[in-house]
Amino acid sequence: MIIMDLMEIVKKKQMKENVPAFNVGDTVKVHVKIKEGERARIQVFEGVVIAKGHGQVEETFTVRKIAHGIGVERVFPLHSPVVENVEVSRKGKVRRCKLYYLRSRVGKAAKVKELI
Repeated sequence: MIIMDLMEIVKKKQMKENVPAFNVGDTVKVHVKIKEGERARIQVFEGVVIAKGHGQVEETFTVRKIAHGIGVERVFPLHSPVVENVEVSRKGKVRRCKLYYLRSRVGKAAKVKELI
């Protein structure tokens, strides 16, 4: 019992407080810290959120973009210190919680309608 309470306290301290509100279907820009040798820089990964994995500290989200005609997906832990910032550039209108069907779509069919 005491161990479970201690684990919950540790998990709460690891969670970020200023997490932006975004959903599946939104187009987001994820600012990621990249460490190259001794230097560190921030790289922006922009794409559509196709899935969110729910959990407290272990919460993740998957972002998909098309780079040079090839689909690229990355899974980001939301409360990781590597993820510097997440900003929503466009709200999407979807009726599913997982958008894995976008993987088989090409061109304009792979777009998500904008929420007006």
